[in-house]
Amino acid sequence: MAKYMIQAAYTADGLKGLMKDKASGRRAVVTKAVEAAGGKVESIYFSFGKADVVLIVDLPDNSTAAAFALAASASGLVHCTTTPLLTIEEADRALAKKVAYKAPGK
Repeated sequence: MAKYMIQAAYTADGLKGLMKDKASGRRAVVTKAVEAAGGKVESIYFSFGKADVVLIVDLPDNSTAAAFALAASASGLVHCTTTPLLTIEEADRALAKKVAYKAPGK
């Protein structure tokens, strides 16, 4: 499975829903949705700044991650940014690959 960081920012109406459901209620809903998509929640944190919530999740693939984020964002109550995460070993394999790339103007 692939690992993703999903950052979510609530709209004003989304925050009203959060106040009603509570953080633990949202955790239960999100966990159920991730598991139904074949994934696993590693952690969920509420935060300050651009993102109100940060999730670290394992999902089967990019299509599943996109489907999850699209479903949440389509509610109109939250905006999601999904970032694929690489392990150290995956990053090392990427660094070992040679790519024929020419920088602009070089």
